[in-house]
Amino acid sequence: MNLLRRAAGRLRHPSLTIRGRLTLTYAALFTVGGSALVMAMTTALYHEIFRPLPASQIPSSLDPDHDNFVGLSDQIRDAAASRLLVIALLLLSVVVALSTLVGWWVAGRLLRPIAEITAAARRATDATLHERLRLTGPADELRELGDTFDEMLERLDRAFGAQRRFVANASHELRTPLALTRAAVEVTLAKPVVTEEQWRTMAADVADSTGSAQRLISALLVLARSERGVTDLVEDDLGDVAAEALDQVAARARKRGLRLEADLASAPLLANVALLGIAVANLLENAVRYNRDGGLLRITTAPAGDGAVRLTVLNDGPALDPDRVENLFEPFNRGDRTRRRSGPHDLPDGTGLGLSIVRAVARAHAGSATARARAEGGLSVALELPAGLGRDA
Repeated sequence: MNLLRRAAGRLRHPSLTIRGRLTLTYAALFTVGGSALVMAMTTALYHEIFRPLPASQIPSSLDPDHDNFVGLSDQIRDAAASRLLVIALLLLSVVVALSTLVGWWVAGRLLRPIAEITAAARRATDATLHERLRLTGPADELRELGDTFDEMLERLDRAFGAQRRFVANASHELRTPLALTRAAVEVTLAKPVVTEEQWRTMAADVADSTGSAQRLISALLVLARSERGVTDLVEDDLGDVAAEALDQVAARARKRGLRLEADLASAPLLANVALLGIAVANLLENAVRYNRDGGLLRITTAPAGDGAVRLTVLNDGPALDPDRVENLFEPFNRGDRTRRRSGPHDLPDGTGLGLSIVRAVARAHAGSATARARAEGGLSVALELPAGLGRDA
C-alpha cells in the first residue's frame, strides 16, 4: 500500500528536473522584475500626465470652452495611460516567453557536464573504467566535478586491475603446490611396485607442497586482515618487536654465515603488535632468503622525528634495477628470478607476498614502507610508523 501511495503521489506531483526548475526560476524572476518595471513606468507616466496644467494654459472659468477643454484633457490622459499599460503587458508577455526559451537553452548548456557525468556513471563497469570524461570549458565548479570524477575512475581502474592481477596470481600460486602434490601421488601410484623409500619420498614431496600452500594461505589471510585496518592497539616498543623477529631468523642467518648487525634503539609506539610482528618478520625473512652467503644483514630501529618511529632492514644480494624496486611491493612479484634463487635450496621459497604484507600493515597504521636498491647489491627497506594514531588502545 505504501508503494502504491508513493507511486500515486509521483503521478499527481511529477518531479521537475534541475533544468526545468532553473528555467522556471529564470522565468519567474524575469516576470517579477518585468512586472515591477512596467508598474513603475506606468505609475510614473500616470503621475506625469495628470500633473495640473499651468494656470496660463487653462481658459478662464467664465470662458464657455473651459469645461470642454478640461474634460477632453482628462479623456486623453486616461486613454494614453490605459493604452501604455496594455502595450507594456503585451510586450512583457512576449519577453517572458522568449526569456523562458532562452533560459531553457542556457540551463541545458550549463548542465551538460552533469549529464555527461551521469551518463559516464551509468556506463561505468569493471570493463569501462579506462574511459574518462575530460571535460572542456572554463575552470568552474562543474569542470572540477568532472576532473574529480575522472580521478575517481582512475583510482577504481587501478584497484580493479590490482584485484584482477591478485586473483590471477593467487590462483596460479595455489595451483602450483596442488599440481606438485598430485604429480607426486600419481607418479608413485603408477609404479607396479613401490618401495618404502619411494613412499617416503612421495610423502616428503606432498608435505613440502602442502606446507607451501599453507604458507601462501596464511599470507593471504594476513594480507586481507591488514587491509581491513587495525584494531586492538597496544603500547609497545618497535625495538622489542624487531628483537623478537630477529631471534626467529637468527639460526638461518648463522647457517648462511650472514653478518648480523642490530642497532635496536627504543622506539615506543601504539600498534597492533601481532600484525607489526608479522611485517617485521617478513622483512627479515626476505633479507635472509635473498641475501648472498656471508652477506650483511643490518636492522635498526629509532625515533624518526615528528612523532614517528622507523625500522630499517638492509641486506646484501644481487643488484636490482632501481626503477623496478617499487614493483616488489606488488603481490606475487618476486623481482628478478635470480634474486629468488640466490638462497640455498633448503630454504623454502617465499610466497611473493612478504613486501605486500609489510606495506599493507604500514598503511593500516597510517605509516609507509619504502625500498631502495643498494649500489653494491641488495635492498634497503624502511618501515615508518606514527608513534601514536590518536586513538585509545
